[in-house]
Amino acid sequence: MEGKPCSNSLAVKTAHVLPPDANTHGTLFGGRLMAHIDDVAAISAARHARKTVVTASTDSVDFLQPVKEGDSICVEAFVTWTHNTSMEVFVKAVAEDLLTGHREVCSTAFLTFVAVDESGKPSPIPSVYPVSEVEKKLHEEAPARANHRNARRKQSKKMAATFGTAFPWDAEK
Repeated sequence: MEGKPCSNSLAVKTAHVLPPDANTHGTLFGGRLMAHIDDVAAISAARHARKTVVTASTDSVDFLQPVKEGDSICVEAFVTWTHNTSMEVFVKAVAEDLLTGHREVCSTAFLTFVAVDESGKPSPIPSVYPVSEVEKKLHEEAPARANHRNARRKQSKKMAATFGTAFPWDAEK
């Protein structure tokens, strides 16, 4: 498979923050922003792989600034790194006050997606290569993030095995 530039996977979504999207503080629900992030990142990953993709992990979602009701939220995503069947996607969310034009980054995140075939099994994907300086920096740092992600996943599996499916108060019986 021939590699593709990071920019080929760019996906962008802009939405108006309306009253049903906001909490009692008049700011965008964090969960609503996370849904936008996952949606745009999945489009980016599918655009790169040209296959069905599933979310494997979200490293973190850092809420840097509140997004106010009446603002717009623009979520941008692109594939930064690939490995056999998986890909890392960087997402940036920008809030804009539509009356003043003031814009600021309100959130960043890294997500990992896995391409799957018709039977749901992991499927090979093309590699990705950076062109811009930002893409090069993200691509270069990706293996370290992947190692951290793998260590965190092992820890999560240990926690799942420790706690199991019982409620904590049931385990003591």
